[in-house]
Amino acid sequence: MLKRRVVAKAELDNIIERLAEELNRDLVAKDPVFVGILKGAVYFFTALTQRLTHSVVVDFIQVSSYGSSTNSSGTVTLVKDLTVDIAGKDVYVVEDIVDTGITLVDVLALIAARHPRSMKVVALLSKPSRRQREVPVDFVGLEIPDVFVVGFGLDFAEQYRNLPEIWEFSEEGG
Repeated sequence: MLKRRVVAKAELDNIIERLAEELNRDLVAKDPVFVGILKGAVYFFTALTQRLTHSVVVDFIQVSSYGSSTNSSGTVTLVKDLTVDIAGKDVYVVEDIVDTGITLVDVLALIAARHPRSMKVVALLSKPSRRQREVPVDFVGLEIPDVFVVGFGLDFAEQYRNLPEIWEFSEEGG
């Protein structure tokens, strides 16, 4: 059940605009590949890359660690691999939310094995209070408290991704 709005549409737009401006400065003299982590990052990824003034290559990787729970299983399964050669490229990994860090650490290891020139992480949301693994997040849209959120790509059991704003979600009523 949706409990309260955490990030309104106007605030999301402002966050994405700010991140795009930061990235546009960072992209100078780079050979960028933006890698979106499916499915959650797709809305953020699209909104962000459309605001970039540099030409970028895009690709996606899909992993799963939540299933139909509000807690990560801790086991990361590769569902869809990259299709673009990233060796020698400047890779920007775009994530919807960095929570425990477990999933992202595994994704970054997988990408690093392909020998990119550099690798940076762009996250719409970050929950540092939940970190179990140390993970670099180079560009952060917004730090949020330890609540489970849905909307703008974030889901619970594949539901609520299409909400235009980010909401706190609880499995319990009330």
